[in-house]
Amino acid sequence: MPLLPFLAPLGAVLIWSGNMTINQLTVGTIAPSSIAFLRWLLAVAVLTPFVWRQSWRERHAIATHWPKLALLGLLGMALWQGLAYVAAASTSATNMGILAAMVPLLTILLSALVLREPPSWGGCLGGVMALAGVLWLLGRGDIAVLANLEVAPGDALMVVAATCYALYGVMLKRWPLAISPWVMLYVQAVFAVLLLLPAYLLGPMTPIDTSNAGLILYAGIPASIITTYLWMFAIRHIGASRASIFINLMPLFSALIAMLWLGERLGWYHLSGGALVLAGVLTAQTFRQPIRRHGEAR
Repeated sequence: MPLLPFLAPLGAVLIWSGNMTINQLTVGTIAPSSIAFLRWLLAVAVLTPFVWRQSWRERHAIATHWPKLALLGLLGMALWQGLAYVAAASTSATNMGILAAMVPLLTILLSALVLREPPSWGGCLGGVMALAGVLWLLGRGDIAVLANLEVAPGDALMVVAATCYALYGVMLKRWPLAISPWVMLYVQAVFAVLLLLPAYLLGPMTPIDTSNAGLILYAGIPASIITTYLWMFAIRHIGASRASIFINLMPLFSALIAMLWLGERLGWYHLSGGALVLAGVLTAQTFRQPIRRHGEAR
C-alpha cells in the first residue's frame, strides 16, 4: 500500500500528543468550556471561506445525513477533547497519553458490538492485559492502593473521552457517507460549535488575551482541523482498527513532550503500566481469529 495513508494517522497522533501538553497549560489560564468552544469556532471560521461553496453543492446530502453528522461532531470533536480539557485539572499529560492509548482496544470492542464483528481470542486476552495496565497506572504501581482504588476524576474522564473517540471511528466506518472529506469535517465542526455553545454561555467565559491566544490557535488549527482531516483520511483508506494502532505511540510522544515542556517526571509505573497497555493492544491486533469461527471449526 502507498505510504501516505500510514503517515496520516502518525501525524495526527503526534499533534494530539502535543495537545496533551496544551491541555495542561490551559489549567488556570482558560476555562475548559471556553477553549473547547473557541477552538472549534476558530476552526469553522478558518474553514468557511474554503469550504462553504462545496458545502452548498452537497447540501442535499448534508440535509439527509445531518443526524449522523451531528452525532459524529458530538463524539469526535465536542466530547473527545472537551472532556480532556476538564480532565487536565486533575491528572497529568503522561497519564492522559497512556489512557488515550486505550482507543485501539476500545475500537475493537465497540466494533464487535456495533458492527457485529465477532470477538477474537487476542481481543479478549488483550483486553484483560490493557485493563490490568490501566489499573496498575491508576494505582501508581502499588497493589495496596489498587485494593482501595479511588480513581482521580481526570483519569476517569479520559477513559470516557477515549471511549467517545473509539466510537467515533467505528461510526465513521459504519456510515460511509457520500460527502467529500473537507465538507464532512466542516459540518461536524459546525455541529460541535452548536453543541458546545450552551456550556460556553453558562461560563465561566474566559476572555482571550496573550496568555491563552496561542493555546487556542494550536487547539483550533493543528489539533482540530489538521488532525481530524488526517484521521478521516486514514480511516477511509486503511480502516478504523488499523489507524487506531498508531495511537499506541501517544504515551511515548506525550511523555517526551511533557518532560521537555512541563518538567513531568516519568515514573516506573508509567513505563510498566504503559507497556502492559501497549502489549494488550498489540495482542488484540495481532491475534484476530474470531472465537466463534474457532468454535465452529471444532
